[in-house]
Amino acid sequence: MKFKVIAIFAVGLTAAGCVSSEQIASFSDVEAGFDNVTTETRIATGGKRSVWIQNRSQAEELDAQVHSLVHKKTISADTAVQVALLNNRGLQASYANLGVSAAEAWQQTMFENPVVSVGLFGIGAPELEVLRSVEAVVAANLLSLATRKKRVDVAEARFRQAQAVAVNDTLTLAANTRRAWIDAVSAFETVAYLNQAKTAADAASELAQKLGESGALPKAGQAREHAFYAELTGQRAEARLAAKLAKERLTRLMGLWGEKVEYFVPDSLPNLPRAVQKRDRIEAEALSNRADLRVAKLELEAVARSFNLTEATRYVTDLELIAGIEAEREIETEYELDGDSLEERSSKKTRYTPQFEIDFAIPIFDSGKARMRKAELAYMQAANQLAEKAVNVRSEARSAYTAYRSNYDIARHYRNSVVPLRTTVEEESLLTYNGMITNTFELLADTRAKINTLLLSVNAKKEFWLADVDLSAAIFGGGEAEAGGGGSISVADAGGGGH
Repeated sequence: MKFKVIAIFAVGLTAAGCVSSEQIASFSDVEAGFDNVTTETRIATGGKRSVWIQNRSQAEELDAQVHSLVHKKTISADTAVQVALLNNRGLQASYANLGVSAAEAWQQTMFENPVVSVGLFGIGAPELEVLRSVEAVVAANLLSLATRKKRVDVAEARFRQAQAVAVNDTLTLAANTRRAWIDAVSAFETVAYLNQAKTAADAASELAQKLGESGALPKAGQAREHAFYAELTGQRAEARLAAKLAKERLTRLMGLWGEKVEYFVPDSLPNLPRAVQKRDRIEAEALSNRADLRVAKLELEAVARSFNLTEATRYVTDLELIAGIEAEREIETEYELDGDSLEERSSKKTRYTPQFEIDFAIPIFDSGKARMRKAELAYMQAANQLAEKAVNVRSEARSAYTAYRSNYDIARHYRNSVVPLRTTVEEESLLTYNGMITNTFELLADTRAKINTLLLSVNAKKEFWLADVDLSAAIFGGGEAEAGGGGSISVADAGGGGH
């Protein structure tokens, strides 16, 4: 009987195809595929480290490291991104999905367990003492064995797709964290300028009140200055709220809570670079590096391999080989003449009978055409989605580079032309005020105009740095910006502040 079981497995191994031991080892590793994720993300994020937390000690070590990076520290954009990659639990969930895909591929490399069936017949028959026959069979699914290699190929494609998804999720988190840092810093920089505007408005309002008491300023003029001060006070409060909320978005992306939220962001955004990046092959770079495009390519590959598997099992959906042996006990009775008496002699013999069966479904009603049609349409769907993605990637890359160059020119224009002109106007106004040529209200109006220009300059600088993040995301992957970013603020119609 042992020989029969071995024969079944020999048939299965012959039909199953070859799956390398290297494949099995790569799927069964605790951090399967994560080395590729860290390599790709390190390049795209400028050397930032990603970690897949596997145990409590590792989690505690990273928690202490994050605490040392942020607690009561003024963090840069690079620090914020690094903390997010180490501490964001949503990213850890994405890495867990990579592990699930590896486990699924590992499962497909294993042979299906055979089914053993043992039957006992004639139990309790008095003439046989115990039982009459024993039947033991082993059933193996030949179709599962024959398609093992194809199923492993499909699972491997899905596993590589999960790696690409993990890369894209990492880059998306990094990009969104950098965007949130830019929004928070620019919001607090706006607050500083609005505080200056409020000081000027406060002075104007107080002067208007004194002039009104002396009769030198009519009520309309007084009300105008008081209204401006009141509006600016409300705008400043709104801006302080916007800054706090922007910082909270950054806090969420970094996964911080408890005392680790006691961190600071800088007072102002970095200065503009001396020159912009030159990307003459922006489309080609995006097509070769985009993680989400690679996800679409691997989807098409996985569907194509699934199509081949469906084609291989179109007519036969289930095929089992059953082999075993039946042991049947028989009683032989002989009679001998012993003197005058007839003596009965019984002997028990066991007869062994081999058994072979093949079970399969007859494709009378379901010929597999519907499954083939479904597989064909799934392939065409994946192919069209990949084509659309490639077109969109090209367009996104061009748009990102156009926005990057244009926002740099706009921000540089404010820095080099508009702000210096407003500064000159304010300085000249101060000179004429000291010479008693212009009055106080004209000086304050010029000061407010300069502050408004500074706010526009801050917003232009913010838009450039956001465009810089979007350019990197267009090349390597990183998704769309999160909702919640603030728009342009001026002392005439909005406000901002906080730190």
